[in-house]
Amino acid sequence: MSRKIRVAILFGGKSAEHEVSVRSARNIAEALDRSKYEVTLIGITKSGAWLPPRRVSGLIGTRVLRSKKERALVALAPEGKGALIGSQEGRPFDVVFPVLHGPFGEDGTVQGLLRLANVPFVGAGVLGSAVGMDKDVMKRLLREAGIPIGKFLVARSAREVSFAVAKKKLGLPLFIKPANLGSSVGVSKVRTASEYAKALREALRYDTKVIIEAFIKGREIECSVLGNEEPIASVPGEIVVHSEFYSYETKYIDENGASLEIPAQLPKPIVRKIQELAIKTFKTLACEGMGRVDFFLTPSGKLYVNEINTIPGFTNISMYPKLWEASGIPYSKLINKLIALAIERFEKQQRLKTSR
Repeated sequence: MSRKIRVAILFGGKSAEHEVSVRSARNIAEALDRSKYEVTLIGITKSGAWLPPRRVSGLIGTRVLRSKKERALVALAPEGKGALIGSQEGRPFDVVFPVLHGPFGEDGTVQGLLRLANVPFVGAGVLGSAVGMDKDVMKRLLREAGIPIGKFLVARSAREVSFAVAKKKLGLPLFIKPANLGSSVGVSKVRTASEYAKALREALRYDTKVIIEAFIKGREIECSVLGNEEPIASVPGEIVVHSEFYSYETKYIDENGASLEIPAQLPKPIVRKIQELAIKTFKTLACEGMGRVDFFLTPSGKLYVNEINTIPGFTNISMYPKLWEASGIPYSKLINKLIALAIERFEKQQRLKTSR
């Protein structure tokens, strides 16, 4: 009998999406086949401390990880191939599954650390993670590739772009959001100068760069992508929002705030176009492993790419795994595929020369 694959799930983190990460990690841990995998959980607190590994049976039941009572902390060893410093874990991990939504996890920082540790990891690499996280850079790359996006402006202070300028260039209403965050944290929909000023202040609490977007009237469609060099796309799904917009509260707190239509009721030509654009977006942004591409579909049939999520949610209500389930890949099989893709990419990288 072959030995089990040692999987470390890395979750929590210094992000406003910390609580979402905790929920995603719990779902992944519960879905992994214990006859095939040996699972260890490594939690990162909101202050950035890495907690000692704990088995699945010790998975946290609280929403936020804290380290006040933790004296022993751990770290990945450079070139350690998955070995931990400061841990009683004897053998290195075979693969790491980072479930760290937002900054300090989805933006290339942890991916760079995992590359230095020389261990396979699930999801996009350093470049794909970084450009996928930064909505400003992401949108400019998509525009350069001829992928349709909405109009936007960038501000690095509350005074850089006035309400009058934003209104003239983008119209009303406007959406204001941190450039490097997800889960609709810090996002506001504004129509007036006073709302605009307040929204900028709120977004700048989370990031040093803010995206100001034109409102696009249309259906909110999402499509999951899976693969490395030859990615495939799932059936599209639709988010039917019953509130002002798809806010953090609507996503994770208000059970009646939105509903998911999977698959989305769309003509076949539109479905094919969404899948083609999702894969093109994934490749343009140098993504690997997984990604969820979000679209707006206008009443006239025009498609706009809103953004990509390189570590999409894996909670029991998250769109990414639900779309694959509707496409014929159930949750546990999806996790298997993601781990296999991580190991496949790592083995390919190991064959590259590092000296002349």
